[in-house]
Amino acid sequence: MVMYELIKGDEATAPSKPNNELSNVVAAADNALLSPHEDDIEAGVRNATNTPQEKEEAPAARGSRLVSLDVFRGLTVALMIFVDYAGAFLPAINHSPWNGITLADVVMPFFLFIVGVALALTYKRVSSKAVATKKAVLRAMKLFIVGLIVQGGFFHGLHNLTYGVDILRIRWMGILQRIAVAYLLAAVCEIWLKNDDDDSDVYSGYYLIRRYRFQLLVSLILTTIYMVLLYGLYVPDWEYQIPVAGSKTKSFSVKCGVRGDIGPACNAVGMIDRQVLGIQHLYQRPVYERTKQCSINSPASGPLPSDAPPWCQAPFDPEGILSSVMAIVTCLIGLQFGHAIIHFKGHKNRIIQWMIPSLFLLAFAFLLDFGFGMHMNKALYTLSYTCFTAGVAGILFTGLYVLVDVCGCRKPTLAMEWLGMHALMIYILIGCNILPVFIQGFYWREPKNNVMSSLI
Repeated sequence: MVMYELIKGDEATAPSKPNNELSNVVAAADNALLSPHEDDIEAGVRNATNTPQEKEEAPAARGSRLVSLDVFRGLTVALMIFVDYAGAFLPAINHSPWNGITLADVVMPFFLFIVGVALALTYKRVSSKAVATKKAVLRAMKLFIVGLIVQGGFFHGLHNLTYGVDILRIRWMGILQRIAVAYLLAAVCEIWLKNDDDDSDVYSGYYLIRRYRFQLLVSLILTTIYMVLLYGLYVPDWEYQIPVAGSKTKSFSVKCGVRGDIGPACNAVGMIDRQVLGIQHLYQRPVYERTKQCSINSPASGPLPSDAPPWCQAPFDPEGILSSVMAIVTCLIGLQFGHAIIHFKGHKNRIIQWMIPSLFLLAFAFLLDFGFGMHMNKALYTLSYTCFTAGVAGILFTGLYVLVDVCGCRKPTLAMEWLGMHALMIYILIGCNILPVFIQGFYWREPKNNVMSSLI
């Protein structure tokens, strides 16, 4: 099936059959980004160095599929579907209006984390770095284009059978576009910044850090760039317009003139997106419209208060340029977790190599939030948010590994495993409402008489 055409690692040289169908591109991107080849899942441990005692701990690990990868992806997809549809009725689990973190806020980092883990397995052996890079670029481009189609405004959402988007107002960034960018940067790091000349055996976390120190340096550089821009850029006053009744527009002026502000109105994340992408290309329903300043029903959406500030209806993209820098860091963290799978085949050693950095990330996140006032914020993708979500992802992945791969409890997780094997396809069809929009296209006499109207 074409769905599995691009699963193999980049060392494969056999030409693939051309395919221009959107569904097949989506399926290929799904597996290319999130599902390493089944034979590759544990193949890396053949060259791993472990003590004789560790070899006795997991003799069946060689050549077997690491099911916890699929279960983690599937659980993330299930969580995404749950918060998307239940969030309207349970605002407490919906995305946080600004500072703070909710159940919905962990979905995106979980996707990025597991992309990184899978990348370590996909690119563990690269015969030609140039060819591997070319394939990674093509895969990222495919996913980015799919993201533009399903999240750029081409489909007009539920209860609207029209389609099409004005190029002058298309949304350039989105969830799939962010995953594509993070995948590409992490893949390039894995292809070019592995210390292949270091023939020393990896016996501990120290040697693991030493072997992949250049990738960790990239993470540090990206984090530094993000922090400098977030707290150092000057944000001037700005204006925006929104359409009102008829063909008229209403203008608003937002007063800023500050540096280092991380509030909804005057942060550097939004300013960079307005300057580079253009305010007309940003997400038109900002998450902060549910804050107390902007909604009388906060944390749910609602009418504007009488004293609402002028920025409440301003477009803001939660998957913008600067915030995506830290999304790349999340993917690179997952990449390091994948390296532990390659170099350690003993269950105990893997668990140690995962739990120590996970707990450190959680502790550092709470220190930043409560000690230094760098609050967890999904819209800005702050450093504390990055560390917290990566730490939780690491602990959850470790728990699933123990449950599924160590203890062998697969039956309770079969549904999650299936979801994980088709993660991006399900996200596009359900999370992006493509399937509901398709179903509601079949109606009785009038468009409002369709199956989806009775369900939603």
